[in-house]
Amino acid sequence: MPVDDSRARRALTDRRDELAALSDSSADARGIVELDQSSVGRLSRMDALQDQAMAQETERRRRGELMRIEAALARLDEGEYGYCIECGEEIAAKRLEIDPAVALCVRCAQGPAR
Repeated sequence: MPVDDSRARRALTDRRDELAALSDSSADARGIVELDQSSVGRLSRMDALQDQAMAQETERRRRGELMRIEAALARLDEGEYGYCIECGEEIAAKRLEIDPAVALCVRCAQGPAR
């Protein structure tokens, strides 16, 4: 079944916009944690540092997803969207529907046979 390029592009750009908005809204959480011992107890500082680390990791994952989205949009522009970047076989439409940024067919994503 052929892939609907306009639908895929819309899904990819919508997700890209959503990730950008989430990144903007969480910028403060990733910032420097003030360690003012007179106003914050030790456990509160530890919580703040842990929250910061979690926000930074979430942002790292967002950037990774954004890179996958940009690569998928480039494949759309080049007319290569929907084909595995490893073997060149067509990626199942259901797989693309679940994750429009996917770049590998199921076989290649599973890696070498064991």
